[in-house]
Amino acid sequence: MNKHFEDAWYYGKRAGKHLTRGVREELTPAERRVRKATGREQTPTTRVQRWQAELKATEDEAAARARRAVRKVRERV
Repeated sequence: MNKHFEDAWYYGKRAGKHLTRGVREELTPAERRVRKATGREQTPTTRVQRWQAELKATEDEAAARARRAVRKVRERV
């Protein structure tokens, strides 16, 4: 009988963790919009977040360079 309670606790905790992750994932875009609107944008705090921000900036720069290159080519043609 005790094993059944242990299993129930395990699956209950697991369901709670998945629920929290799901809610956080769903609300992240709304949180970003609210922070941007109020001027309280979140700064990256962990190493992984800093790397992700840096990669995003690099990706944006590369996209901008590609657009400029395409524009120059179109002007020539």
